[in-house]
Amino acid sequence: MTWPRRFLPPIALLAAFEATARAGSVTGAAEELDLTQSAVSRQIRALEARLQVALFARRGRRLELTPAGARYLAEVRRALGIIGRASQDLVANPDGGVLNLAMLPTFGARWLAPRLPRFLQAHPGVTLNLATRLRPFDFAAEGHDAAIHFGPEERLARDWPGAEAAFLMHERVAPMCAPALAPRARSAEALARGAAPLLRIATRPRAWDDWLAAEGAPPPRPGGMTFDQFAALARAAMSGLGVALLPLFMTETERARGELVIPCGRPRKSAGAYWLVWPAGAAEAPPLSAFRDWLLTETARPAGGSG
Repeated sequence: MTWPRRFLPPIALLAAFEATARAGSVTGAAEELDLTQSAVSRQIRALEARLQVALFARRGRRLELTPAGARYLAEVRRALGIIGRASQDLVANPDGGVLNLAMLPTFGARWLAPRLPRFLQAHPGVTLNLATRLRPFDFAAEGHDAAIHFGPEERLARDWPGAEAAFLMHERVAPMCAPALAPRARSAEALARGAAPLLRIATRPRAWDDWLAAEGAPPPRPGGMTFDQFAALARAAMSGLGVALLPLFMTETERARGELVIPCGRPRKSAGAYWLVWPAGAAEAPPLSAFRDWLLTETARPAGGSG
């Protein structure tokens, strides 16, 4: 896409504008950019002349953004961040590319991490950077190339507006607790009556309702401890604090050791599923394409994480 030159100011002008806005003065921006005050002032004036919009208003010795300048600053910071990250990624790995992936913490630790050596062996030129995120976010604002998300298909468009997605896998969950607590949790009806405390995960507020309904039991009593991550939820269950509804694939080791048991009921498919999501139009970026193809192959394996 071709833009008139005045709408594509040089990076130096944008950097001077951003630094001045952050410092609140030309002096502070000049010190940061290792320029003279007059040079920064000239860059600000040149940018305002190009745009034909006043970006700053002087308040005593300080410069304050005009309303137009404040709106422009938010977009300029985002654009500079994208350019900076792209340049950093290119320098770090000029031959293969970089994929910045946001993942759910327990899924990443229990399912993805043990399998990553296979991906890195097959794609040695790709640098994979991992971060944990529990909820949807703005790809452009955070600089991630893709994310692993859990939720129902019908909410993807709302949770990730403008994004594309690929289905990865379902999961099955079951009530789990420490062996000493199991006698109090011998049926779904007993759990619904409150015979043992029910532990909950904040991102799935209706998980217990759905599982109990599938077992033909009434809704659970309100209340109980709530956790923001499955790792903490599982630890609380192992400590005897209550019964947790946990995915089978996340608890294979603990169940094999006898630290967690399934006291009643059957494993049930969760209402949601795992998805790989990415910004629209980025599907063919080589690192993302390679990772997506590999991930779809991994989740298609017989033991693809559904328990």
